[in-house]
Amino acid sequence: MTDQPASAAATETAAHTEPDVRELADIPAVEVISRAAVMLMSSAAEKLGLADDDPDASPRRDLDEARRVITALAGLVTASVEYLGPHAGPIRDGLQSLQRAFRESSAHPDAPGTGPGEKYTGPVH
Repeated sequence: MTDQPASAAATETAAHTEPDVRELADIPAVEVISRAAVMLMSSAAEKLGLADDDPDASPRRDLDEARRVITALAGLVTASVEYLGPHAGPIRDGLQSLQRAFRESSAHPDAPGTGPGEKYTGPVH
């Protein structure tokens, strides 16, 4: 038997089983920006059907939605590149890969410089 009241023991047990949660104010800006970029990249990849064995037959494929997400990612990357430091290169590479995948997926590819996000990044070939 313990000397702790039942409610104190329950609180202590709950504290050990709940995952650690960080306050948003405690997370550095570069981490918030990087996480947002990764979420946008993941969304674009899903909307391009890249998570499936055959992207062309993916039921989740939606090029209009992919265009929007890739453009949002390009805007975020362009606006925050000076704050990303060593994270900028891999994020830019991921963005360019998605832009190329979009171009390859399109039945009628956009002219260079007019694809998703290219008004922010410049033409991607």
